[in-house]
Parts: sequence; structure tokens; C-alpha cells
Amino acid sequence: MKSILLILTNHADLGTTGKKTGFWISEVAHPYNFLKDKYNLVFASPLGGPSPVDPGSLEAHADDAEVKTFLADPVAQKLVATTVVLNTLDPKDFDAVLYPGGHGPMYDLAVDAFSLGFAARMYEQNKIVAALCHGPAGIADVKLSDGSFLVSGKNVTGFANSEEDAVQLSAFMPFLLEDKLKQNGGLYTKKADWASYVVVDGRLVTGQNPASGHELAKKLHEMLG
Repeated sequence: MKSILLILTNHADLGTTGKKTGFWISEVAHPYNFLKDKYNLVFASPLGGPSPVDPGSLEAHADDAEVKTFLADPVAQKLVATTVVLNTLDPKDFDAVLYPGGHGPMYDLAVDAFSLGFAARMYEQNKIVAALCHGPAGIADVKLSDGSFLVSGKNVTGFANSEEDAVQLSAFMPFLLEDKLKQNGGLYTKKADWASYVVVDGRLVTGQNPASGHELAKKLHEMLG
């Protein structure tokens, strides 16, 4: 059975808002539910241990049947509560890596040296690198061995500036994801705010927002077989 590594955030504070963040529940729940019986799924984070879930996402998806299933799944909940320390893992043991979003990755995965290097090694070992919503923050600054940015010259998407503005959090972000992807040479495109949109460029797969989780998981499955 092929293996997929999900790299989650450890960051729980939403800038200077006084609010909490973490991973966005549907961006883990939807892919997990689709992929769990098809692949070996491993959850990791820079620090290991519990990955915080954004409380706002629990409210937003209170009536989401798939989220309810995920929250009631003891295996899934153990994976979230006991993520593996990322620097104990080796890219050779995985066929794909997925960075889910939520605002947490904007603060830790975006600058975590081991995580950035892990994504680079995955890509250079001909593995699939996928990222959803704010998850591309974890790959935007990835540099390959030739010094070029992973996203440079590649078709990508991610949480749009207009979506960040819509949730009134642009001023609290360390950077705007759409801008960062463009600055590092990414050929960024998007659809309407909150519409499902997934871009595949070779072995790089990105999704625009939470609504893109199902589509991204299906693309991963198509690519991995």
C-alpha cells in the first residue's frame, strides 16, 4: 500500500487577533475520509504531538457530515493528537506529501527549515507534493537543489487575496499567500472565492480553498493509482 504524509501545523495563535487558529478541519477531514482506505496515512508536524484545530472551522462545519464522521473516528483523532515529529521521517518512505491549510501553516510551516527541505526532497525524488488552501504556505519558499523555487514557472493556486480580505484577516497575516506564490515565480490562478479549484502541474498539486479538499484528494488518487 502506498503512503501519504500529511504535514500539519503546531501553531495555534491567530496573529495579534487574540483568537485561535490551527488546521482547518474540513481540509484534513475531507481528504482523510476519501483516502484512508486506499493508502497508508501518516500525520506529522514540526514539533510532533497534538495539532490544533481552528475552532472557527469547527463552527463553520458543524453540519458537515464528513467532518462529523472524522471527529467520531478514533483512528483519525489519535492521528491528530499524536502527530509524528517531522524530522524523524524520511521522504523515501512516502509516495506523496499533503500540506492541509488553516491559518496555522502561515506561521510555522512557511518558515520551518526541515519541512521546506522535506518537500524539496520529496519533489526531487519524483514524489507528489500537494497543498491545500493555506497549505501552499508550506511550499511557497521551498528551494530545489539548483537554487530555484519549487513553484517557479509552475501553475499553482492557493488561498486568494480576495478570500483573505473576505474573512478580514489580511492585516494579521505575516504575508499574503497569493502574493508570495507570485513573488517566487508561481503562475498563480484562481476561480471565484470559495469555489472548488485544483491545479495540477506535473507532480505539484494545489487547491485554492477549503471547498477544494475533495477534488484535491481525488486528483491525488488518480495520480497515485
